[in-house]
Amino acid sequence: MLVFKVPALVGMTAILACLGAAQAQQPADPRLAVATQAYAALPEAERKAIQADLIWTGHLNSAATGNFGALTFRAVNSFKAWRGEPNGQLTPAERQELARLAKTARDAAGFAVITDQPTGVRIGIPQKLLPKREATPAGGSRWQSGDGKITLDVSAGPATEPLQAIFERAIAVNPNIQRKVTYKLLQPTFFVVAGETPTGKFFRRQALGPSGLRGFSVGYDKGVSATFDKVVTAIADSFEPFPSGAAPAPTPAAPGAPAVASAPAQPATERFGVGLVVGKELVLTARAAVDACKGLKVGSRPAKLRAQDQTSGLALLDVPGLTSGAAPGLRDAAPAAKEAVVVLAYDGTAAARTAVALPGEVTSDAVLAPLQPGGAGSPVFDRQGRLAGLVTANPSDKALIAGVAPQRNYAIAGVVQLKAMLEKADAKPAAAAATGELSTGAIAEAAGKSVVSVACGL
Repeated sequence: MLVFKVPALVGMTAILACLGAAQAQQPADPRLAVATQAYAALPEAERKAIQADLIWTGHLNSAATGNFGALTFRAVNSFKAWRGEPNGQLTPAERQELARLAKTARDAAGFAVITDQPTGVRIGIPQKLLPKREATPAGGSRWQSGDGKITLDVSAGPATEPLQAIFERAIAVNPNIQRKVTYKLLQPTFFVVAGETPTGKFFRRQALGPSGLRGFSVGYDKGVSATFDKVVTAIADSFEPFPSGAAPAPTPAAPGAPAVASAPAQPATERFGVGLVVGKELVLTARAAVDACKGLKVGSRPAKLRAQDQTSGLALLDVPGLTSGAAPGLRDAAPAAKEAVVVLAYDGTAAARTAVALPGEVTSDAVLAPLQPGGAGSPVFDRQGRLAGLVTANPSDKALIAGVAPQRNYAIAGVVQLKAMLEKADAKPAAAAATGELSTGAIAEAAGKSVVSVACGL
């Protein structure tokens, strides 16, 4: 179900991220020198895993670079307090306990590194803490907590001005806003700004690359900082503005430590689509989403093909036991060329599918939107929240660029075809009159309850 609300970004204070230089320093403490040698003998993946786990236990406020220095030395000893000698080294039992505690914290946050389709950014998202997701007006992505106290924005766009000019604006004093910058760093290809307001904290990173600017910002209430500071460090550590290659593997655990859960891979025998609940136990979708399926599911419920129309590209599914509210109203005329719309879709695959609201634009009998594979059947709504079409094309992963879904035209069935198909099933759509323009979040909140995931067994 899509439910999005978009309160303003709350104010916040700096989390000291270690996005600058690595920690390597000339060791003065003999124990640090010995620990550094022992640490260097470990595989790089294990060195980074130890640091990542220390972040999640709240002992390390630094990036997991794999380099051992005073910060990691102190973090290990802080973790070892009351456990053993403060020598900066972990015994096998201590390493196992560290991995267990870190996994518990990661699992509690629902932390997963994803490639954000609208922006191309690879970043870790605490999905259990920030369950609300929507597209931003600027074409980025936003995640929020249920109470609105935490907001994470991911953005991308052209570099229309020098990075330094953006940085100077970000740190400029505004007499009308009570905020204090507590950390700032400007490098040739990125900057970091963090700070606080009377009630909150904020952290922002912006990076410059061949394809423009990409970045993220997170704001959160001071009341949650005790538990969320370490999550911000983990988000910053995971951030890749211009990723290449496959997504990183889950952090390896120490020998004997509990394995870190990972999202299941998409089975090769399944295909995915989207549907719209249009009546009691009745779902409208695209023919491309259900063609040649040996079995069908809507959500977790078995479904059966009732009817399909080759001309319009539409299909109807019977879903026994499916409950439904009021079906979205249908507009009485096709949208004008280049009219702004909202596409309610799903991204991801299998159990990892997530409901998203994507901005789009109508072009004749198509919609221009950043749909990824599995988007066939996505309903299209005008800015008044009226049903204006349904995507009948099946987006292909061949259209992805470095894993990112670009803006492309996808064929849609318009209001005439939708009305005809529904009338054949005795599901007469209610006409909806034009009202004032609604936000993307308002449209998603109203219509998202009727948008469902469709799975096709091949």
